Amino acid sequence: MLDVFLKTLPFFALIGVGYGAAKSRFFPPEATAHLTKFVFYFALSAMLLRFSANLSFSDIFEPRLAAGYLWGTAVTYGIAMAVAFLRRTDASTAAIEAQCAAIGNTGFLGVPMLALLLGQEAIGPIILFLSIDLVVFSSLLTIIVVGARGGQVGLRLLRTVGLGLLANPMIVAIAFGLGISASGLPVPEVANAFLETLGNAATPGALFAIGASLATKSAERLEIAAWLSFAKLILHPAFVAAGVYLFFPVDAYRASVAVSAAALPVAGNVFILAQHYGVAPQRVSASILISTTFSILTVSAVIATVATN
Repeated sequence: MLDVFLKTLPFFALIGVGYGAAKSRFFPPEATAHLTKFVFYFALSAMLLRFSANLSFSDIFEPRLAAGYLWGTAVTYGIAMAVAFLRRTDASTAAIEAQCAAIGNTGFLGVPMLALLLGQEAIGPIILFLSIDLVVFSSLLTIIVVGARGGQVGLRLLRTVGLGLLANPMIVAIAFGLGISASGLPVPEVANAFLETLGNAATPGALFAIGASLATKSAERLEIAAWLSFAKLILHPAFVAAGVYLFFPVDAYRASVAVSAAALPVAGNVFILAQHYGVAPQRVSASILISTTFSILTVSAVIATVATN
């Protein structure tokens, strides 16, 4: 585990640098917002576009792997919602808490870190998990929140969900890249070089942005945030492990990538969704802060465990 911890430490150290820069006000909130936008719309999208354009659909989509990850994520999602309902929480808040428990920071942290730690072969599965998180569970959140507020679950809602997906540059980059791959046309070397150069900014930029955004997070509703962090860091990888090792078994390498991805801390975009819908943003904020802090140890432990099996 020590060896894995030392390999993950530089990634979390970059998060720490971003946190320190923002906490000291050397890097103001406006700068964090602009850096996040650059990473989200340009650097990370370029990285995903290059990866998906140079992979085949079969390299990314493997039915049993998708089923195993989806099963583990759905079970964790359902448990978090059930616990929220037991506390007499409304459906919208329960859905937001479920997002915290089951959706990890695969885009900003998982793509750059796991690709380097587990090898380039991990890129296809990581893109698959990211797509499931964004397409399935972000859409599910929208449906639950709108439905809970008395909205009609019909064509208008489906149009809202579809437009939301089309507005996400990561989804667009993956879809466009797969379209290029499916066409059979080679990606021009100059285009690959451009995307690689721009995409190389994703890793340091994303990690710095994560840290800087954490500096603005507040630690409120700690007991709930602690439970959601436990669900994300422990329960989610455990249930995904059951999915990919027991119920929908895949080869050991791909299973290890799935469990490692599930061990990532709460995704930052859950906070954006919570703010957008006006549902428990402080609770989400605290969950991101706590889970990211403890993930320094838990992510290393999970990767060390699955990598040796």
